[in-house]
Amino acid sequence: MSDEKKPVDEPVQSPTSAASTSTPEEIGVEQLKSMIGALQSDLDKRLEELAGKQDQFLRAVAETENVRRRLEKEKEETAKYAIAKFAKDILSVGDNFQRAIAAVPKDAVETDPALKTLLDGVVLAERDYKTALERHGVRVVDPAGQPFNPHHHQAVMEQEDASVPAGTVLQVYQVGYLLDDRCLRPAMVVVSRGGPKAAKNGEQPAPETPQPDA
Repeated sequence: MSDEKKPVDEPVQSPTSAASTSTPEEIGVEQLKSMIGALQSDLDKRLEELAGKQDQFLRAVAETENVRRRLEKEKEETAKYAIAKFAKDILSVGDNFQRAIAAVPKDAVETDPALKTLLDGVVLAERDYKTALERHGVRVVDPAGQPFNPHHHQAVMEQEDASVPAGTVLQVYQVGYLLDDRCLRPAMVVVSRGGPKAAKNGEQPAPETPQPDA
C-alpha cells in the first residue's frame, strides 16, 4: 500500500448561489430604495387626493358665494317691490281723481266760484296723491305722443293717422303706473297706423311709400 495522500476535494459552489450572494451593505441599499419607492407612490396618491379635495373646496366656496349673491338680490328686490300689491290697490284712487276733474265743465267752473274751489281741492288732492306715490318709486305713465311700448302700454284700438309715425300713441284712455322699472299697470292707449315708419336711433321717419292707383 502506498502512503501517498490523496487531495481532499473542496466543495464546489453552483454559479447561481454565487451570483445571489450579496453583502449586507447591498441588501440595505435595495431595501432603502424599495422603501423610498413605496413612500413616493404613497405621496403621489396623497397629493392627488389633496388636489381633488381642493377642487371640491373651491367649487363649494363658489357655490356658497353664488347663493349669497342670489339671496342678497332677492332681498333687495323684495324690499324694492314690497309695496307693489298695496300700490296696485290704490291706483283706482288716482283714476277717480282724474274722472272727477274731467267731469267738471270749464264753463261751469268760470261761473260758479264754489265749484271752482271744489275743483281746486280735488286737483290739489290728486297732486298730493301722485307725490306720495313718487316718494315710494311709483311713477305715472302718460305716453301721449310717444312711440308705443308693449312693455308699458296696452293698445285698445288703432286709428288711421298719416301725420305721425306709425305706432305713435294718439290718445291715452287710462294712464299707467311703474314701480321703479316694473310695470304695475299698463297705460290704455290708442295707437296710430298708416303713417311713416317710426324713427330709429334718432333718424328722421321714413316717408310712407305711395301706393299705385288700382
